[in-house]
Amino acid sequence: AVRGMNDVLPGQLAAWQHLERVYRALLRDYGYEELRVPIVEHTELFRRSLGEYTDIVEKEMYTFSDTGGDSLTLRPEATAGVVRAVIANGLLRGARLKLWTAGPMFRHERPQKGRFREFYQLSVEAIGFPGPDIDAELLAFGARLWRKLGITRVRLLLNSLGTSAARQQYRAALLSYFEAHAAALDADSKRRLHGNPLRILDSKNPQLQGLIQGAPLLGDYLDAESRAHFASLCASLDGLQIPYTINPRLVRGLDYYSHTVFEWVTDALGAQDAICSGGRYDGLIAQLGGEATPGIGFALGQERVVELIGQAGTSPVALPPAVYLIASGARAEALGLQLAEALRDAIPGQGVQMNLGGGNFKAQFRRADRSGACLALILGDAELERGVVALKPLRREAGQSECTPGELPARVRLM
Repeated sequence: AVRGMNDVLPGQLAAWQHLERVYRALLRDYGYEELRVPIVEHTELFRRSLGEYTDIVEKEMYTFSDTGGDSLTLRPEATAGVVRAVIANGLLRGARLKLWTAGPMFRHERPQKGRFREFYQLSVEAIGFPGPDIDAELLAFGARLWRKLGITRVRLLLNSLGTSAARQQYRAALLSYFEAHAAALDADSKRRLHGNPLRILDSKNPQLQGLIQGAPLLGDYLDAESRAHFASLCASLDGLQIPYTINPRLVRGLDYYSHTVFEWVTDALGAQDAICSGGRYDGLIAQLGGEATPGIGFALGQERVVELIGQAGTSPVALPPAVYLIASGARAEALGLQLAEALRDAIPGQGVQMNLGGGNFKAQFRRADRSGACLALILGDAELERGVVALKPLRREAGQSECTPGELPARVRLM
């Protein structure tokens, strides 16, 4: 496999499918509809939405020229594509949209535990809702998801980035601060200093952490509108009894965020502690050419949540088939195929496996036992001569019985 792009094997998929089932059921309860967007978009979409001075755009995007000379990029995240789709398909026009999408994302990062170059996200976007009530509902959705999955080692970090005007004031203060300490900045931070100094706050360089801790706080520059929005959100979370920690250093890594930003984090995965991140992007739709429309969303990293499900031991075990059909001889195999199809109609979802590829009765019984099936059905020459099928329970002490092929669906349903 390509480095950083992993196979997900059949034995590992039970937890993935469990997460997806729970997630889809909750989305239905909260009124979200699915939207599917392309894996490949024009590179300019991500440059305009994510920002020139983000790690994703500067270092991590998989970008190539197609045969027509267009610059295309494998999507590194979902929000930009969703917003592009909403604008391009005329879905705005005063609409209030609750959308979700899922699938692989691609970033050329250094592979490590919980961080891959192809990774899967479940994303939610709510468009056209200006107030903090939708912020609170999204966070309530997240809290409910963790409860449904049995995940307890998770906590919510919260901050406000304020309005664009508030961030411009903060940007000026931050620029002045870092310019005064320019000699201590690394090369990446110096490059971002005049492009977007907020990105310096995202630096993972341990030598810069002391300097970053001494930087001005965005909360000190919030205007009245931003403070009121954030206070209302916090009051709603208190009313919902959803614990949270206000982290004034939380700025998120993408340029399109405004007002509320948040991360659900865990102490169970080592350095890669964020499992679900998001926030408001009230200016993004206008920035990409649509009517000015508020929006908020989040993205959940499936690999990391699946790891937490495994640690919690809450993933359901894949169920064995109910029936394993043993057949010996060409006539028996032909009839066995017909019976297997009839049983799949009679007991849908229960699992009916037929022995394929031949083998004597002893070998077929071994396969039936290994399958975990509760019941073996036996078709051989003796059964064909009498016009019956033999039924042999495999997981309890009980004698073998017989019935006609026509009686078989009803008998199996009773066993």
